[in-house]
Amino acid sequence: MIVDAHHHLWTADYPWLAADGLAPIRRDYTMADLRPHLAAAGVQRTVLVEGGLCRAAETSRFLALAAHTPEIAGVVGWADLADPDLRAMLARHRSGPGGDRLVGVRDQVQAGPDDLLDQPGVRAGLATVADAGLVNELVVRAGQLPAVARAAAALPEATFVLDHLGKPPIGDLAGWLRLIAPVAARPNVVTKLSGLVTEAGPGWTRAGLRPYVQAALELFGPDRLMFGSDWPVCEVVATYEEVVAVLTGILGGRPADVFGRTATRVYRLEHS
Repeated sequence: MIVDAHHHLWTADYPWLAADGLAPIRRDYTMADLRPHLAAAGVQRTVLVEGGLCRAAETSRFLALAAHTPEIAGVVGWADLADPDLRAMLARHRSGPGGDRLVGVRDQVQAGPDDLLDQPGVRAGLATVADAGLVNELVVRAGQLPAVARAAAALPEATFVLDHLGKPPIGDLAGWLRLIAPVAARPNVVTKLSGLVTEAGPGWTRAGLRPYVQAALELFGPDRLMFGSDWPVCEVVATYEEVVAVLTGILGGRPADVFGRTATRVYRLEHS
């Protein structure tokens, strides 16, 4: 069972799509658009991740979609981690259509300061998500990785999933290694081999990405790594099939943990 642990769906009016350079992906993306790519790459199931709209209604819509979409095994919905009503909001999502597909929560931490995850209200939100039996999904900048390590150490009962290897600055491997090693040392952190072509930019190459993938494999091990396409963000620089091919090439195949077992275990997809 091949699982794409990270993809998005959105409509052309998402505000962040107005930024320069995003014209290639400034359109509606639906499951009908994704299905041919899944078929071509041999992917059976997916995890749909919030798309930066930062509204509870998006999560409700995605859960309802997952309820009648066999490919979507889980949804990582958006929530404001500092919201004092967070626990009640999660309960409302779970009681609605597709509520059993909610597997994690992601806030747009990358838009905040480097110490956002140290703030008491945010830490309380991380604990609330963990207490609900959900994954804390983190999209962060490389400069926020020390705070990720501190949060994971402070909340050992929580499971954290780090998106895109913490967005490494491609070309500064040593700098990223200094930041990611303390994160990898926390056994409750899993990370995604996703988004790397976008971080590398239009001139990305397999050779340029290889050291980051290999370092992640050494630091986290295959049982704490999962493949994610980051489609359709990837389409700024690469097709879905190219993302799958470059990772397969670097890894010398499709290791069962990276391409399915880790995501199934961490997100509890067998129960969704």
